[in-house]
Amino acid sequence: MQYNDYRSLGFTTLQNGLIAYYAQIGISDAELVLIIQLEAFNQRGEQFPTNDQISANTNFSANQVADLLQQLIEQKFLTIEQLTDNKGKIADCYDLRPLYQKLDQFLQDHVLVNNQQGRKKKTSSADSLDNDPLNQLTRQFEIEFGRYLSPIEREEIAAWLNVDHYAPEIIKLALREAVLSQAYSLKYVDRILLNWQRHNLKTTAEVEKFLQRNR
Repeated sequence: MQYNDYRSLGFTTLQNGLIAYYAQIGISDAELVLIIQLEAFNQRGEQFPTNDQISANTNFSANQVADLLQQLIEQKFLTIEQLTDNKGKIADCYDLRPLYQKLDQFLQDHVLVNNQQGRKKKTSSADSLDNDPLNQLTRQFEIEFGRYLSPIEREEIAAWLNVDHYAPEIIKLALREAVLSQAYSLKYVDRILLNWQRHNLKTTAEVEKFLQRNR
């Protein structure tokens, strides 16, 4: 079977925010796998898959699936609701809206800040649990760009940190300027960084003053 044949099985859509920040809202790797399975079933029209159905798609036993579901319910990421179809038949369904409400609140509190015009724009989490600057920056670029970065793009960010020795906060400011210009590419960010380097701007305060003078 060729790749294009597998495409007939369909695709599952997930929020980039969930992929980037699931750990920071308290979801384990195993729970994320279960959430992906629930989304996959739901997006195929199956709103209450059995534990055995989920188990068949994972390395979890049916009992482990049951435990993970209970954990998600206890953490208020998941509820079980009842729906009535057009024939009046009542059926159970898994509801992930509590998860996405918590994710939205996290993004609102930690990733989105008001800009000077009062609109919301994205910036990096000030209290990120991930202390690796490369991972932090990669997540932020993926959130801003709305897509995954390629390995080459990730290497370019690593080079900014380890070869050019740009401070992470400077890179974040350059990303902010690129987004404000609606230029979603690392090349544009690199040009911004080079321009600031030519002006010998080494701190965020110096960059902010430079930007205020040149707005």
